[in-house]
Amino acid sequence: MLIALIGVIPPGLLNMTAAKISIKEGYSRGLMFSIGVCVVVIIQTLIAVIFARYLSKHPEIVQVLQRVAFVLFVLITIYFLALAKQQPKLKVEQERRSKHSRFFQGMFLSSLNVFPIPYQAYMSVTLASLGWLTFDNVSITSYVAGAATGTFVMLYVYVFFFKRIKNKKIKSQKNMNYIIGIITGIISIVTLINIIKDL
Repeated sequence: MLIALIGVIPPGLLNMTAAKISIKEGYSRGLMFSIGVCVVVIIQTLIAVIFARYLSKHPEIVQVLQRVAFVLFVLITIYFLALAKQQPKLKVEQERRSKHSRFFQGMFLSSLNVFPIPYQAYMSVTLASLGWLTFDNVSITSYVAGAATGTFVMLYVYVFFFKRIKNKKIKSQKNMNYIIGIITGIISIVTLINIIKDL
């Protein structure tokens, strides 16, 4: 759940769309959009964990992916600490859609966002290497449920609290960028330590 929360915290297409829908059309439509997103997240996370189970049996592939992941997390850290300073803008959308169409819109946009698959695959392999996750059916089901729950909780926060956060004159976006940068920086350090241990 925490891993999914971290992955959805940055303002992006899905959470900003959920916030926009809730502001313009009401909370119920924002929640329907969020549920549609989470349905796809369940499928994506399941694919990621199954892929991670395969990777856990082939450590040579994991070593290559660790190095790739290290570079990616360093770049993400640099981005959020140095470059991500602009406030996201919500565009006004006049068209009103039904709750069902918002549900399928959430599924569609979530299916376009393939980042959760490599992200969850890497994190589940990391958790497995630490002994915190086993790849039996119960653990996989629990992990997938936790990922979907974490995604929904963060989208829920955007749906219900974005207007309040947006109206307060605090540097919420800037602080959020620093927090995300610090988190990805810590993940980069942990990944580097694991790479050094394998040498």
